[in-house]
Amino acid sequence: MARVIDKDALIRKYGGQTNSAVSSAGGPGGGPGRGPGGGPRRGPGGAGMAGGKPKNVKDSLVRLLGYLREDRFKFILVFFCLIANTGTMLGGSYVLRPIINNLIGDASPSDRIDNLIAGLGVMASIYIVGVLAQYFQTRLMLVIAQNAIQRIRNDLFCRMQKLPVRFFDTHSNGELMSRFTNDVDALGEMLSNTVVNLFSGAITLIGTLCLMFYTNWILTLVTLLTVPLLTKAGASIASRSRRYYKGQQRALGAVNGYIEELVTGQKVVKVFCHETESVEEFEVLSDHLQQEQMRAQFMGGIMGPVMGNLSQVSYAITAAVGGVLCFLGMFDIGGLTIFTGYSRQFSRPINELSMQMNVIFSALAGAERVFEIMDQIPEKPDAESAAVICNREEYAELEQKGAVPANVKAVDGYVKVEHVTFGYNPDKTILKDVSCYAKPGQKIAFVGSTGAGKTTITNLINRFYDIEQGKITIDGIDIMEITKDSLRKNIAMVLQDTHLFTGTVMENIRYGRLDATDEEVIQAAKIASADSFIRRLANGYDTVIEGDGANLSQGQRQLLNIARAAVSKAPILILDEATSSVDTRTERHIEHGMDRLMATRTTFVIAHRLSTVRNANAIMVLEQGEVIERGTHEELLALKGRYYSLYTGAVELD
Repeated sequence: MARVIDKDALIRKYGGQTNSAVSSAGGPGGGPGRGPGGGPRRGPGGAGMAGGKPKNVKDSLVRLLGYLREDRFKFILVFFCLIANTGTMLGGSYVLRPIINNLIGDASPSDRIDNLIAGLGVMASIYIVGVLAQYFQTRLMLVIAQNAIQRIRNDLFCRMQKLPVRFFDTHSNGELMSRFTNDVDALGEMLSNTVVNLFSGAITLIGTLCLMFYTNWILTLVTLLTVPLLTKAGASIASRSRRYYKGQQRALGAVNGYIEELVTGQKVVKVFCHETESVEEFEVLSDHLQQEQMRAQFMGGIMGPVMGNLSQVSYAITAAVGGVLCFLGMFDIGGLTIFTGYSRQFSRPINELSMQMNVIFSALAGAERVFEIMDQIPEKPDAESAAVICNREEYAELEQKGAVPANVKAVDGYVKVEHVTFGYNPDKTILKDVSCYAKPGQKIAFVGSTGAGKTTITNLINRFYDIEQGKITIDGIDIMEITKDSLRKNIAMVLQDTHLFTGTVMENIRYGRLDATDEEVIQAAKIASADSFIRRLANGYDTVIEGDGANLSQGQRQLLNIARAAVSKAPILILDEATSSVDTRTERHIEHGMDRLMATRTTFVIAHRLSTVRNANAIMVLEQGEVIERGTHEELLALKGRYYSLYTGAVELD
């Protein structure tokens, strides 16, 4: 039986949707199928293309002008170059009038030749000035546009660095990337080309109209009679074109999203033999894209011919009326020649202005999307009285220098969670009156079902989210009274999903502490049991990591992640499912590295494999945001409660 594919459902699925909220079950990391940033995985096209109509044109324009303000003097020069360029173009055409009239006048042949040479010399001089004006106009506008785009891109990136984790948990990576690519590129195109064309078209239109009235007001009125028809036709085509291009972008996004997902999951496709079904679904999306492209390209392509033919009609009518005026002696041949040129040229700026509106609206819509990110509320700033914490070693160095600021506090890593209640969304409480503590050097483990709130506790310790009720302290200092930078600097994390940056192995380990020496990096690798495999790599510590560690195994990537945490010298360590995606043999290597890492640090461990938490000083069993059991491995087994059931296999973790 032939398989029926719902085309509309496929397009909705891959063509861009609204953002998913933070998982109500367990917050970031609590839900399946999420990208590295916590948002749902989306294709590049599905992230939202720059297009459509802006909601607030005035505000977007005002903010864009703010980015052009620093180059306002260059912009003034561009404006004068535009006037000069347009003036020379129109003036050069007008010089033809005396040249033609002299050629058909009563002057002698030698005088006609002299007048022709003089006229051509004047035209050449005018056009040379125009070429120079256009050159400087193009160069200056390119500088202005790129400077503005650089400032916009820098401001956008800087703002993203200040946004809270909640923002990245609720926005997909592809959607955020589209701000830097599609939207910023659309702005760059508008600033470097469209703005100039817009001003040039307006000046050309006004200048042409003035010269037409100056040359012959009767023919000017005849020409203006066709303007409403040109405007109406252009607006109608542009409106339909905008709608079809929007559909094309959506269909293109669906195809791109589908391709990215299928290429990424190609092994899964082959394992379950879904090649045929994948081809069928792709053909549906591809056929839809073809149809949308044909509509969009057709509507976009007929703009020129339609407007051109209407211009020809206007030109023919003007030429006919002008011929009658010349026959009646009310007009000269030279004037008719340049006027017909102006008549044909008069419709060109109208066509260009109408065609530029799509680009302008698309760019302004992109600007709104960029400014939307810039307007996001950043993380709450630290209070002026906030304490700066550091480990004992750093504090001792400050004491030796005799420069210990009053707000700097040394901490050993005594973490206390007191009656904490929290929910990612107001209507869904994740943690309910949770309390626990970890003394310096102790290892505290959290176990429980998915969505029980294990990762949420570690997110709160890092102040990725702020507590609603209760308190968390480090060495008696409320984390709300500690600067975020110093707090996070003193907490090292090893996550299930490792992320390695483009660069050498040495650079990736040093990411944990940028001022670490090569010897300290190597020592951290030895602590993490990573030194032996690193030295077996082609270039050892200078081996370049490719594609987020694609040239390394999962276990090797995790060992580098542990080494990165080791080099940080942070007194507090968080291990979040650090061994859940590796084999048993690799797990033993990782555990050996982690045991060395945990020896002198306060450690919080989240694990599904209960074998990894048996040696913890205390194990906290969480269910539905509440601590239902706590104690050592032996104590919890003796209770024969939930932990006992999980450990013996009577029940399984969800």
